[in-house]
Amino acid sequence: MPVLVMKFGGTSVADLARIKNAAQKVKREVERGYDVIVIVSAMSGKTNELVGWVEGTSPLYDAREYDAVVSSGENVTAGLMALTLQEMDIPARSWQGWQVPINTTSAHASARFVSIPRENIDAKFAEGFKVAVVAGFQGVSAEGRITTLGRGGSDTTAVAFAAAFGAERCDIYTDVDGVYTTDPRITNKARKLDKIAFEEMLELASLGAKVLQTRSVELAMRYKVRLRVLSSFEDTDENSGTLVCDEDEIMESKVVSGVAYSRDEAKLTLLRVADRPGIAAAIFGPLAEAGVNVDMIVQNISEGGEGGAFTDMTFSCPTNQVIRAKAAMDEAKAAGSITFDDMVVDSDVAKISVVGIGMRSHAGVAATMFKALASENVNIKVIATSEIKISVLIDRKYMELAVQALHDAFGLEKA
Repeated sequence: MPVLVMKFGGTSVADLARIKNAAQKVKREVERGYDVIVIVSAMSGKTNELVGWVEGTSPLYDAREYDAVVSSGENVTAGLMALTLQEMDIPARSWQGWQVPINTTSAHASARFVSIPRENIDAKFAEGFKVAVVAGFQGVSAEGRITTLGRGGSDTTAVAFAAAFGAERCDIYTDVDGVYTTDPRITNKARKLDKIAFEEMLELASLGAKVLQTRSVELAMRYKVRLRVLSSFEDTDENSGTLVCDEDEIMESKVVSGVAYSRDEAKLTLLRVADRPGIAAAIFGPLAEAGVNVDMIVQNISEGGEGGAFTDMTFSCPTNQVIRAKAAMDEAKAAGSITFDDMVVDSDVAKISVVGIGMRSHAGVAATMFKALASENVNIKVIATSEIKISVLIDRKYMELAVQALHDAFGLEKA
């Protein structure tokens, strides 16, 4: 039988009624002739509750026991889903990560996949079982300990199973009905996309779109797993939702497919840094070691630094990493590896990005973007580009205005 992977997020299995609703969708696919692998998240709010219990018990907790506790939420959902399907006369069995087994690295709370052997689940399908309900977000290390994959890990689990079993498709059921040209809460002109390329989805996910977890899109792109994002709360058919697929499946791409934003950005500038070979490595090496996720980088000649003696180095990072970044730079300065006069932090900025594979073959995207922002008197602080993306930092108070202006400028409301 062809295999289909279906993943249900926390809001889709938040209570028994929603689990039954999700099970009805699984039953429909079984009746269409599929063997189905269902990946489930913990019921909505349960993982946060479990994390709270761990932190309340032991502030300096053992990461191995942390994983043992927080992975239990998915185990409960998997068992309840299997029971619900059995009540519908669908032969189903639940699987915890160690039973498959989902082999991972030993990095607790942020493990990576090593392998997913097919034999045990294939044997159950051969016995007549139609559904394998697998607890997402978890695996087992070489030492035999339960591991977890980090937040959003159930999306990644689903894609990994689709790749391992050669699934026809991986359907991600969530609380939205697809991928939109931008956040519908910001502009009512936002339009649901029928298809989007892996690269575009990866950029949108990394730039702040919360529909899919970034690692899951990376994995899908690597193994050419066709993803479909659709709503758990609506009646769906084979044309519902948004298909995330290879660029070759999209007949004609728009120049820009979407506008993404991230409000939790900060801009940091080191003033009058000694300009010498290796200075960038001396700055960004300590930041990397401190776990600071640096994004946009701009280097300028410093005021009074003619002749190349001094430079100003500006970079962006998430606002919750500013304290870590400042500490790393102060330590590097104290150690004598870098010198600078001051570090200026602006935590009141937002990142706005336009994304589209059509940019590769069309000129003028940057000009259109900058003109649209200028017409709304939005000042650009930093610019960064890639082959299919242009990002800018602006004052956060203009974020929604900028998103609306760019959505209109590129005509994204049109099919």
